[in-house]
Amino acid sequence: MSERLWYLKRCDLFQRLSPEQLAALEARCRMRQFPRGTPVYLPADSADSVMLLAQGRIKIGSFTEDGKQTILAFIEPGEIFGELSLLGTEQREEYAEAVDKSTVILISGEVMQNLLAENPTVSLGVTKLFGLRRQRVERRLKYLLFHSNRERLVHLLLELAEKYGQPSGGGVGLRIKLSHQDLASIIGSTRETVTVVLGELQAEGLLELGRRKIRLIDIARLADSVNIPIPRLSGAV
Repeated sequence: MSERLWYLKRCDLFQRLSPEQLAALEARCRMRQFPRGTPVYLPADSADSVMLLAQGRIKIGSFTEDGKQTILAFIEPGEIFGELSLLGTEQREEYAEAVDKSTVILISGEVMQNLLAENPTVSLGVTKLFGLRRQRVERRLKYLLFHSNRERLVHLLLELAEKYGQPSGGGVGLRIKLSHQDLASIIGSTRETVTVVLGELQAEGLLELGRRKIRLIDIARLADSVNIPIPRLSGAV
């Protein structure tokens, strides 16, 4: 089995394809390596392909008119990104950057469109993907408009716990390393404000800070403080 085919089979979206369909898809894919910190694509690049992350981690973001960075999402292995090309968008509107050394499989828009037309299950999976990502963006926009910096940061920490949380010393450690600037870029705040709020939460015994590491000591109190249920730790291993 080729390396590309192995990665394609790991993607939830393609798991219901027949061996023949997978082989045909694999034959028309390309695989590229991206060192840490390098762009996978930039705004205004041609949106001519959909991408599958095979290894590493990718962040999706955009820049405001005054040059400030906003992080929209992190992509994990097995996830598709750059999917807006399927809507007929000719240019990328956001950027994608390799957070870690990453391996990406590129699937041309034409190949993906044919796959969607021939496979209702894949088409449904892409539709769900659009819906989930739109829901995430709308939820984050609501937080930006109606919540304080502290509430936005707590919401984000709980969201990260749901995806990357792992039981650790009676609390929940986050398996993703983010700087204070990264956190600020996600919630639409400043690094200085995030540093202050994290310090307050640590002083209150709600979390513990390390070098680009965060451990949530009392996840129940954090969730109660923003009136949401305690997140399930899908990232636990």
